[in-house]
Amino acid sequence: MSPAAAATLTTAWHGTATMHFTAGASGTVLQGGATAPLKLQRTFSRADGRCELPLLHTAGGLVGGDRLSLDVDLGPGSRALITSVAAQKVYGTIGRSRRSPAGAWATQELNVQLAAGADLEWLPQELVLYADGLYEQTVRVDLEPGASWLGVEVVRLGRTAAGEDLGRGRWRSALELRRLGADGPRWELVDRLELGGAALQGEHGMAGAAVFGSLTWAAPEPLEAARLADLLADLRADRGDLEGEMACGALEQGLVARYRGPSTTAARSWFTRIWARLRRERGLAAPERPRVWPFQEDPLAGLAG
Repeated sequence: MSPAAAATLTTAWHGTATMHFTAGASGTVLQGGATAPLKLQRTFSRADGRCELPLLHTAGGLVGGDRLSLDVDLGPGSRALITSVAAQKVYGTIGRSRRSPAGAWATQELNVQLAAGADLEWLPQELVLYADGLYEQTVRVDLEPGASWLGVEVVRLGRTAAGEDLGRGRWRSALELRRLGADGPRWELVDRLELGGAALQGEHGMAGAAVFGSLTWAAPEPLEAARLADLLADLRADRGDLEGEMACGALEQGLVARYRGPSTTAARSWFTRIWARLRRERGLAAPERPRVWPFQEDPLAGLAG
């Protein structure tokens, strides 16, 4: 589907997906379903019992007005990794329609429930926002005691290889993490971002860079201050040979890392190194490259187990 053809569509999609993971004797298993244009691909069980699930968006990209609604529920002690089969495209709509010259937003809503001891790694491939595209995502994660969330996102603002920037487009994101306990819910993080307009060039925004990345880890247990400081120092040292600006800092029970620069490869490489370090920090099996990742480079190559 070409961007021009996509922008002329008058019927918006509302794709839904429901995923419920449970821990069994031979590993974590999935029950769920999806409606077009979303499709749940065949799962794969890793050696440590983690269930790897690729999500497929069959429509070739998102157009203004399209909605994706995803509900993920992990039962006690279950482990899952969810990724996407390909990069997600968001086509431009501003100024493309006489009826809606201001354009229309494509949206994605992800709701995650993590039971006690559950462990979810949310590792989609990057999102490419075309010139004059509008995209908004909301992620809400509730964690019971001992649960862990690792979430990554990488977004390219405009098809820079084609000499295109984001133009009048905008990208919005809202991430909410809550800890659930006997004393009621406790907010771990409320993170709201918007990139567009002056923020694309401003020093406190993207400073002219085309790629933004964010990684958030909600740890299953609090880390001692010295242990967390050592972990952050190691993550900062892992940036050495990569282009772009990278920073990371502590949450009350976890951490956040950010990337700003020209390269999705660099963002993906740093976040993969963080992923591997967090696995080691927790005494878990070294990560393996998801089967559907098509990257020419292997971001896990050369990492110590």
